[in-house]
Amino acid sequence: MRKNLLKPIWQSGKTVVNGWLSIPSGFSAEVMAQQGYDSLTVDLQHGMQDFQTALQCFQAISTTSVVPLVRVPWLEPSIVMKCLDAGAYGVVCPLVNTREDAEKFVSYCRYPPAGERSFGPNRAMLYAGSDYADHADAEVLAIGMIETAEALENLDAILSTPGLDGVYVGPADLALAFGLKPSFEPSDPRMIEAFQNVAAAAQRHGKIPGIHTGSGAYAVKMAKMGYRFITVSNDARLLASAASAGVKALREGLA
Repeated sequence: MRKNLLKPIWQSGKTVVNGWLSIPSGFSAEVMAQQGYDSLTVDLQHGMQDFQTALQCFQAISTTSVVPLVRVPWLEPSIVMKCLDAGAYGVVCPLVNTREDAEKFVSYCRYPPAGERSFGPNRAMLYAGSDYADHADAEVLAIGMIETAEALENLDAILSTPGLDGVYVGPADLALAFGLKPSFEPSDPRMIEAFQNVAAAAQRHGKIPGIHTGSGAYAVKMAKMGYRFITVSNDARLLASAASAGVKALREGLA
């Protein structure tokens, strides 16, 4: 089976640079895959993606060594299993708030007897190899999102779940939990303390702490805090930012 190239990065103590795909386009995914990311996550929750466009993105990513991941819409078994069958090498799952949630999520990602994943890795075997089923449990990542006050309260219980590889902080929803405006670069001390607690707890349990950020500068701060799976913005926001900067420069020049 094709190895999950994120694991050696973490084993060497380095940080995975992750991209985020909200645009439902194989070509857009192909462009992003050429930009130096370690992994790309197809966003089925808040992105404009559905399963068919996610499949196209996985196929585009497969032209490179970038690792294909997915954020599913919800903690629900069928979409987790379907995305894994399509070749995702890891799943980011929203709203993992309790140990029970984490156990369910992990079980959807693992074949029996370790879990309850149904067998049918049709495209996964094309991408990963004919021996996929023999090694998938060891290569596929299960990453639960921490984005509520309840999840923060249950942090140690969640992180002690066998088979859970890491957690991923959703700053926008976490800000709402604190009564704050959503932000991917928060400065409120309560948010910073929460970020520190998640990173420290993940390290204590031998799990990978991940987080979504709004800029490269803020991402570096999170890396220094101990985060080892970091996303900067998403493809749509990066496109908008670059386009806006280009238009602004031209208009200023014309003026």
